[in-house]
Amino acid sequence: MSSDDKLNSRRRVLLGATAAVGGACVATAAYPMLASFAPSARARAAGAPVEADITGLAEGELRTVAWRGKPVWILRRTPAEIAGLTKHDALLADPQSKVPQQPANCDNPTRSIKPSIFVCVGICTHLGCSPSLRADGGGAELGANWPGGFFCPCHGSKFDLAGRVFKGVPAPTNLVIPPYHYVDATHIVIGEAGGAA
Repeated sequence: MSSDDKLNSRRRVLLGATAAVGGACVATAAYPMLASFAPSARARAAGAPVEADITGLAEGELRTVAWRGKPVWILRRTPAEIAGLTKHDALLADPQSKVPQQPANCDNPTRSIKPSIFVCVGICTHLGCSPSLRADGGGAELGANWPGGFFCPCHGSKFDLAGRVFKGVPAPTNLVIPPYHYVDATHIVIGEAGGAA
């Protein structure tokens, strides 16, 4: 082998070794940057489904759980409240829930999987305030025609006990129904669609 061949052979070995070391350095430097694009454990947990225990939830009682940093209401409606949902459709802006603010398994007159249990995000669709439950109607202060439901005191939006918005108020759409399903008779998973157990 000539001295030129030996020199070329060494150059190829050195170039190969340099390329390998350089590639390893690039991979080492790129890994932290690429890993930073993945959501953190805290971010993944913030969007994760939550389980709510409704054991002992009495008729007319409202419980609140947090999901994705938002209040989610769970209300056990009375038989009279459920029957009353069909009596004021003419007063509602979207009585048939044509604007899709609910998952498919809640696209019904009660906007729920089970008529007695109502689940919704407790944030007004106007400016993001939190309405309060006024199941009794609130009297003359809130209007004689209002049968009761959820009232947003910030700007006067009113919703019935299925979260449907009344006409003539600032809120443009019904309250949002999150995806949810029943694990069993007393446990609901919010944030994940499932069967209608």
